[in-house]
Amino acid sequence: METYKVVIVDDDELSLENLKQALGKDARFCLEGVAHNGKQGRKLIERAQPDLLFLDVELPDMTGMDLLQEMRDTTLLWPMRVVFYTAYDKYMIQAIREAAFDYLLKPFEEQDLMNILERFIDQAQHVKQNNAVEKYPAAGGQTFIVFTPTNDMRALRPSEIGFFRYCSERKQWEVILNNQPPLALRRGMTAEQIIQYSPCFVQIHQSYIINIDYLMIIKESKCILYPPFDRVTELVVSRKYKKELQERFCL
Repeated sequence: METYKVVIVDDDELSLENLKQALGKDARFCLEGVAHNGKQGRKLIERAQPDLLFLDVELPDMTGMDLLQEMRDTTLLWPMRVVFYTAYDKYMIQAIREAAFDYLLKPFEEQDLMNILERFIDQAQHVKQNNAVEKYPAAGGQTFIVFTPTNDMRALRPSEIGFFRYCSERKQWEVILNNQPPLALRRGMTAEQIIQYSPCFVQIHQSYIINIDYLMIIKESKCILYPPFDRVTELVVSRKYKKELQERFCL
């Protein structure tokens, strides 16, 4: 009987114990360890290299989406299925599903977990039978999730975003979207975190991060974007970032 390695990253002790007990009933899955925050989780995942990861959406030090994004961009070099383990309502489920293998709502029904495990095994066996070589999907064009100042979750795709702007008065970043009002992000979000969401997000100024896919031309240090963001005139490239931009994109 083939067995599969599992890791759980969750700070909710009750939910974690319930999941551990349920997984323990299926001998095909071997729990390699648990972690209670993103930092611990990353170390555990890199060491154990699990086949299946159950990941809480919101951890004490970061979101599960942020942890997954960081690992996809750097150290995640083996095929791993991710199941988001969340208490959030179903209005976010499709977005979460697009960014991961599946989701499991807290508190979960045992049949829901069984369905996920069976689907995982079906896919794993299909890959093995076809001698397929899997490559973990790049995160660049995928849905990612941000949090608003009221702690609501919002799913976004890079193609929806023209640029990010920092509002010094409110001390928070906001997203400028296609044909939608600006979306404020919760305080504490940094430029470094934003550019990790996609390779197309490039910082040009202390207060601006653009979607490079919309960049038409840089004229007199001003970025002119393709429609529907072609009327924007505020995107000035500062000296600090101009050289980096020129070297990266051979401008």
